[in-house]
Amino acid sequence: MVAFNKVLSSVLLAIAYSSVASAVQERSASESLKHSTHRVRHISRELTLEVYHPESTFETFGDGIEQKLEARAPRDLNSTALAFVRSRLGVDASSVGFKSGYEDGREKYAYVKQYHDGVPFANCVANIAWKDDKVVSFGSSFVKSENIAGSRPTVSAASAIAKAEEAFSGKHNGIPTSIEYLAQADGSAALVHTIQVQSLENQLWYEVYVDAHSGEVLSATDFFAHASYTVLPINKKILTEGQETLVDPQDTVASPSGWHAWGTTTTTTTSGNNVVAYRGAQTSLTSQSATGLVFNYPYTATAAPSTTANINAARTNAFYVINTVHDFTYRYGFTETAFNFQNDNFGRGGAGNDRVLVSVQDASDINNAGFGTPPDGQNGICEMYLWDLTTPNRDGSLENDILVHEMTHGVTNRMTGGGTGRCLQTLEAGGLGEGWSDALAEWTQHKSATVRDFVLGDYVTNNPAGIRTRPYSTSTTTNPLRYSNVRGLNSVHRIGEIWGNILHNVYAALVTQYGWTANARTNPEGTQGNVVFLHLFLDALRLQPCNPTFVTARAAWIQADANRYGGANRCLLWRTFASRGLGLNASGFVDNTAIPADC
Repeated sequence: MVAFNKVLSSVLLAIAYSSVASAVQERSASESLKHSTHRVRHISRELTLEVYHPESTFETFGDGIEQKLEARAPRDLNSTALAFVRSRLGVDASSVGFKSGYEDGREKYAYVKQYHDGVPFANCVANIAWKDDKVVSFGSSFVKSENIAGSRPTVSAASAIAKAEEAFSGKHNGIPTSIEYLAQADGSAALVHTIQVQSLENQLWYEVYVDAHSGEVLSATDFFAHASYTVLPINKKILTEGQETLVDPQDTVASPSGWHAWGTTTTTTTSGNNVVAYRGAQTSLTSQSATGLVFNYPYTATAAPSTTANINAARTNAFYVINTVHDFTYRYGFTETAFNFQNDNFGRGGAGNDRVLVSVQDASDINNAGFGTPPDGQNGICEMYLWDLTTPNRDGSLENDILVHEMTHGVTNRMTGGGTGRCLQTLEAGGLGEGWSDALAEWTQHKSATVRDFVLGDYVTNNPAGIRTRPYSTSTTTNPLRYSNVRGLNSVHRIGEIWGNILHNVYAALVTQYGWTANARTNPEGTQGNVVFLHLFLDALRLQPCNPTFVTARAAWIQADANRYGGANRCLLWRTFASRGLGLNASGFVDNTAIPADC
């Protein structure tokens, strides 16, 4: 989600430093763990949940480690993954179960769930990556618990559904409920009914965990991560840069049937295999303005967004932008087997019937935007709103950085943790999600090797400073944010600004080193800095553990470079991360500028 209002006030946390340094370190370590394992969710006036996710460990192995024959890839990815997890964690076969996995060239990825008595854990997952049959990374949030509830529920699913609907002011959406274990902060494991509850008019979509013995609501996953076509080309950010008419912008490598066909279905509306863009109801679409899939609907900024022409322009632009992000992220690894959004997966694996539903000028909110990312096989939902800070109001669907930001939530939530939508749920991981979304929005806007400061949301707010507290910048005067600034923050958007600015600096370093190409969206084989950046961006997502921290997300970038580029950018990355406090020994939101000795 994009935070669209400036912070009105700041809470200044005064820390009285003790003469005993260890006291400060203990407090910092405690806060760091809280950020990486907890998140407070205010569901309603009556219900506040402090949700818990077990701390993830993450190991990277550079060039990779050899495994015994029975635990090596490839043979059977399922059994190979299970054998490695059993060996690495010292658990028996009944404690692990294969969730998902896929191959991508010389690399393989697998996601494994923890089990007890045949029941999976909802929040305990391991992920393994191989390159050339060697394990290059391993993440795990498995737990050891002796206090485990009985595996047979004593509260019915119907009763749990009613409890979830009442607590969350929504309705069970028909997705079958399941029985899972939920690891708790006190070391116990509760048996829960897992239930999806929705109320899209209220921008609400939760996976609720109701204790299957007591009927108590214990936790929840929030699936919403609240930020020829006449359109704003993807490398233009705002309406004042001028619309253009683009001919055949689809990438048929990523969308082999184009944007308007899947299976035996073809359309002449803003509806296709990857995206449907509508207003109000999913049948309220924009139809071609002339035969041959011509969508020529210029937007008139001096008219109200609700005029027919402007509604058509909004739907067309949203359809174009979300499809374009689908296509270029596909080129870089967000494919069917990596849990992307498509109705028809063309027999390439993954779960289909989950294209993105984009609701433009959505009436459920204002001055905002949101994206709901459920598990692979369920539609992603993007809600775009109007902004009432000007007269006439402005439409978020005509500011491309907002659309890209929202679609990126779908990418990061699907690629982290194996397509469950559950693995960016802690406060710190949610902050990283906001940073990634800003960074990819910025990536689409660069027009040359010159890396300028970047602001988000300046058009809809009519404010050149945009919606973040500072521009993203390589200048420590313009933007002094560092890893240590995470300490004390309780807003995912404020935390996201720190990660977004670190990635801005990583991008700048790579482009300075290798240059820039305008063909990056369709040529992932290039050697230029913007190509390298996007490869590492997406590669790191599938390497990192469930609910990553700044430290483990950084480690995933370093390992991604080892996998794809043989570590060619290792020292560049370390220097850049360290320049903003995320050095070799950074932890607990204490800055560190150390880099490896050989750098």
